[in-house]
Amino acid sequence: MRYAWDALRRRPGRSLLTSLGIGLATGLVVLLLSLSSGITASSTQLAQSSGVDLLATSADTSLSSSSFPPLTGAHRLESEMTQVDPNVATASPWLLGELVFANSSLYARSNSSVSGSGVPGGWAPTGSGIVGWIPGANAGIEVPTMVQGAGFPVPGDPHYAGGTYTGPSTHAIVLDQSLAQVLRVSIGSEVYVGATTPDGPAQLAGWFANATGFKVVGISGPFWLVPSALLAFTYLSELQSLLGGVATQSDTASIVLIHLHDGSQAGADQRRLAAAFPALTVFTLSDILGEIGNVVDLYRTFGTLVGAVGVAVALLFATTILLMSVDDRSREIAVLRALGFGPGWITRQILVEGLLLALFGLVVGAPLGYLGAIGMNAFLFRLLPPLPAGFTFVAFDGTVLAGTLLLVVAIGLAAGVLPAVRALRLPIAQELRAP
Repeated sequence: MRYAWDALRRRPGRSLLTSLGIGLATGLVVLLLSLSSGITASSTQLAQSSGVDLLATSADTSLSSSSFPPLTGAHRLESEMTQVDPNVATASPWLLGELVFANSSLYARSNSSVSGSGVPGGWAPTGSGIVGWIPGANAGIEVPTMVQGAGFPVPGDPHYAGGTYTGPSTHAIVLDQSLAQVLRVSIGSEVYVGATTPDGPAQLAGWFANATGFKVVGISGPFWLVPSALLAFTYLSELQSLLGGVATQSDTASIVLIHLHDGSQAGADQRRLAAAFPALTVFTLSDILGEIGNVVDLYRTFGTLVGAVGVAVALLFATTILLMSVDDRSREIAVLRALGFGPGWITRQILVEGLLLALFGLVVGAPLGYLGAIGMNAFLFRLLPPLPAGFTFVAFDGTVLAGTLLLVVAIGLAAGVLPAVRALRLPIAQELRAP
């Protein structure tokens, strides 16, 4: 140890630069590992606290699908699933769609002049995701938290009216904070919803004539289950009507969220429901977490490739520096070997020298990686829409710390292998006779 330390002290500039190079690679690895760990942990925690034990979609649908084909008989599914499986506490059908939204200010400007000439530049309807569900029929399932307003005025789905779709429409809508901010609306404001996007100001009057007016009854916080920057919520039957024709007649939904009385045997409930409803595909929470893991693994693979490049560069740099160090001390090493210091001792000193450089790199790189991860977390929170409370992109757990330490040790040892071989192959007599 003393000999290796003395070798480093004799060349402080070279040792410092080598440790800095290893430190930068270490910092990059800390950043990538903490991102992977944070996203995995946050996604798992949100999924496990959601109350969703099973998820049903139309048959032959993958969780990785960008869209879900419609399933029919949505309103009847809760009672039917409860009859088939008494362990089903809640079966909540959700219809997911994309519609276009506009506020009352745009409506007034579009009607204040001919061909929309009074509409200011940049004013236009906004596309948004929308969810149709049955308020009050989500017991045990996490739903968006209202940050303003009372939310939906009545439970159930009055417009559905037992399948006749002749009941009163509430025209009530809840917007998430991002969409409310974009539309510049608040509780009690009127918003207009249509299925198409007008080509320009001249088409706005016609678009509003065919749009449906809704009253904002609530503004919600971010909702992790439907990761959209802009999101609205309304009654299932009213969204079915907006999407039109066949959707209303066939009572469609996109997914069914299922909460069980006892979720410990979700696999048995999955098989029971799948057998009773062949037109559906039923996924467990484990399936959902597995799909989340697959997505994270994809980014982890990319991050691993980036980190591997940094590690390879640091390793080559450290190996080159140690080879130079051996060459500089060739006569000294030959004298030590002539005095009886064996190959094992020489090899250990050079490997220790590599480990010391790597550990100094860890001292530099770990804080850099930590600060970089904190900065990346803050940047992503500013870049993305509001995220649920408790979500974080980075996490510093035992996996991150252990992985970083193992990497540093591996760099130090690997960097010393070739220099140690070089030291053992030095011709002792020739080195001693050299001037």
